[in-house]
Amino acid sequence: MILLFNIEYRTNWGEEVRVSGSIPELGNEHPDKALPLQTIDGIHWTAEVNIAMPEDGLVRYSYHIFRDGRHTRAEWNSLPRTLYLSGTSKKTYRIQDCWKNLPEQQYFYTSAFTESLLAHRERNAAPKGHKKGLLIKAYAPCIDSDHCLGICGNQPIFGEWNPDKAVLMSDANFPEWQIEVDATKISFPLEYKFILYNKKERRAVCWENNPNRYMADPQTGANETLVVGDRYVYFSLPAWKGAGVAVPVFSLRSEKSFGVGDFGDLKRMIDWAVSTKQKAVQILPINDTTMTHTWTDSYPYNSISIYAFHPMYTDLKQLGTLKDKKAMADFNKRQKELNALPAVDYEAVNKTKWEYFHLIFKQEGEKVLSSAAFHDFFESNKEWLQPYAVFSYLRDVYKTPNFREWPKYSSYDAAEIEKLCQPKSADYPHIAIYFYIQFNLHLQLLAATEHARANGVVLKGDIPIGISRNSVEAWTEPHYFNLNGQAGAPPDDFSVNGQNWGFPTYNWDVMEKDGYAWWMKRFRKMAEYFDAYRIDHILGFFRIWEIPMHAVHGLLGQFVPALPMTREEIESYGLSFRDEFLKPYIHEYFLGQMFGPHTDYVKQTFIEPTDTWEIYRMRPEFDTQRKVEAYFAGKTDEDSIWIRDGLYALISDVLFVPDRNDPYKYHPRIGVQHDYIYRSLNDWEKAAFNRLYDQYYYHRHNEFWREQAMNKLPQLTQSTRMLVCGEDLGMIPGCVAWVMNDLRILSLEIQRMPKDPAQEFGHPDWYPYRSVCTISTHDMSTLRGWWEEDFQQTQRYYNTMLGHYGAAPAVATPELCEEVVRKHLQSNSILAILSLQDWMSMDGKWRNPNAQEERINVPANPRHYWRWRMHLTLEQLMKAESLNEKIKELIAQTGR
Repeated sequence: MILLFNIEYRTNWGEEVRVSGSIPELGNEHPDKALPLQTIDGIHWTAEVNIAMPEDGLVRYSYHIFRDGRHTRAEWNSLPRTLYLSGTSKKTYRIQDCWKNLPEQQYFYTSAFTESLLAHRERNAAPKGHKKGLLIKAYAPCIDSDHCLGICGNQPIFGEWNPDKAVLMSDANFPEWQIEVDATKISFPLEYKFILYNKKERRAVCWENNPNRYMADPQTGANETLVVGDRYVYFSLPAWKGAGVAVPVFSLRSEKSFGVGDFGDLKRMIDWAVSTKQKAVQILPINDTTMTHTWTDSYPYNSISIYAFHPMYTDLKQLGTLKDKKAMADFNKRQKELNALPAVDYEAVNKTKWEYFHLIFKQEGEKVLSSAAFHDFFESNKEWLQPYAVFSYLRDVYKTPNFREWPKYSSYDAAEIEKLCQPKSADYPHIAIYFYIQFNLHLQLLAATEHARANGVVLKGDIPIGISRNSVEAWTEPHYFNLNGQAGAPPDDFSVNGQNWGFPTYNWDVMEKDGYAWWMKRFRKMAEYFDAYRIDHILGFFRIWEIPMHAVHGLLGQFVPALPMTREEIESYGLSFRDEFLKPYIHEYFLGQMFGPHTDYVKQTFIEPTDTWEIYRMRPEFDTQRKVEAYFAGKTDEDSIWIRDGLYALISDVLFVPDRNDPYKYHPRIGVQHDYIYRSLNDWEKAAFNRLYDQYYYHRHNEFWREQAMNKLPQLTQSTRMLVCGEDLGMIPGCVAWVMNDLRILSLEIQRMPKDPAQEFGHPDWYPYRSVCTISTHDMSTLRGWWEEDFQQTQRYYNTMLGHYGAAPAVATPELCEEVVRKHLQSNSILAILSLQDWMSMDGKWRNPNAQEERINVPANPRHYWRWRMHLTLEQLMKAESLNEKIKELIAQTGR
């Protein structure tokens, strides 16, 4: 059988086109073994290859660009080209292709749509072949299972422009449609259009917008099929829009849960979404965060593994019942007690669940670990599962997650870890329990995923930007991380001092050398369970805010990578550089304002005078924020916190921060205009500094950071077929919107955090279609909580955005909440995903009486206890008819 490839691609000198595919003749999907094409003009490329018929009759292939033998570019291949072969060994397929760039509507080609929202679960058979055939292929993803694509044209075989007689195409490779017709029955030239056909009603719904498609006689030979592909079809139909709910798994509550939400509850949450016509359920990260077995482990973004799930999300009832009836009765009693609590008792829940794990593992573990299903899971996941299990075991044995302090195994040795994981090892029973738990978590989450897909709901996950410095990955792959810095965020609406997450930053240069394999594996593992994901702090792929290890707050950080400024460059803005700009500015005149009655104590203990009148410096034993933190450790009285925070502010009161790599280059300190050192400048110096500051933070790095992101994000976001959503909040450089648009990444739109700094509130009807809109996130107060925070701001919102006259109500009434929800559902965004709290705010009967209890996180507090739970059970929520009917009605009215 002969395949004759033809593609038009305008190459530069030294470039060549190659075709890679799923058969040996095309390199078995290895681009380096791809088949080179030939050209005589550098534009039209061809290749002929004789192949053996594949067992499954399929050939999947894609085109690649090479330069000097090195792979430099690949076409969009999230949906591989698929050719269904038929006929004898003498058959020829003449393939006419076009290069595939990332489609403008790429989101419709993601698994969120093809496997869930618009899934075609019962597919047609592959198109029937003909001895002399014309095979037409077209992309049309926005077609649900009740409709199909058809072709109507000027030939009898295409219905002679009668849509009732159009030929219907196969969805065997949906969202690509195919049909092969007998070419001997066509009198060329051929003219045709694609139509949208309703299979149930057996009628054409609409025609495509374009002029007639035209094909001259292609001179098809005997025993040859001409393959015409890469057609994109668009219809004038209302834009697809959907609504969804955002809720952490730990916040779910059912009659069966054990004091915390679990993966069984997640299925029940999906049932509620289905019943209210919602299309997405979004959750927070669910990875294991166990470090100290205390409530401080409740922070879901500080995981010890990027793969392992948190054991507390196990639905214990799915593990089986204990044969010890007395023990089982005791657990049933504790389940009711823990489940009755208004919030998650993290320590009690995990302690109790682990008691159950040990008993059920002793009872069922051997049987489960010897099953074929577990064997398949283990072999597919052992690369991360074994290190995770051993890490968790050693963490508890040595009483610390800081592997650097372990007396043994502090340096990762794969061979040693493999020995510990052998069944004959004395440590094996303590390690194998983690295999057992992760296997069950895998099964339970997969069941929730399949349940969501079967019901047309997208399960949306969350990928944290950072990892813990005391994690499996930091232990096993330290070369990928810069452990001498702390990742965080500059000051924003969430935190005036910036955020210090404490995570190590990435060694992107090292990651680039192996094609970002670490990230690729992470995304592909996530794709097993999710069809959409939120990239936490997507700005980190452009640049990360790196804070030195000696700092507690985020103000002394700098963007990495960045272009620091030399002394000469600073002075070119009209600001005469002085070494004092690098030191904390401490003057007598404001010490009393900062420390009040503690001023003398501060002078005697923490600072000392310099040779300059009324100017002080920090004493050496307190000259960093970490030293101050250590001094005040354990002191929680108001006076101690007042002094400590004041000292932090003194230490960060500098005008410039030295570059982390070159101490003779500098970065203007973020947000310094609010501090005393800036106020000490004269008007001329302030103006010069402001020009420098504006150029540095808002213009200087745009192209540089765009290049950084485009080196990473294209291959990462296209490594799976998940729908990609970016959390693009905070201090946003101009290049972020360019890159997200180029890569078809959905932005996040929040009305009280507009992208335009000139606006106080965003306008939902101005949001881009390629976006997710919401009222609040887990890092913000809910709609009801926000309404009560700043009355003046609420009043402006009430008058300007809602268009009401007079004084705003003191609290957000159900009617007001419904109005705000409606406006968000009417937005232009493809997805409106609202928090469960904001959905429930519309109904006075069912919403939480206390709005202040509903906040999930306070970013300004790095030691916040993440413990919010919904006040109703999911069973009660399913029966909340007035609320559910209102949600369904709003979704229907707004076309979602």
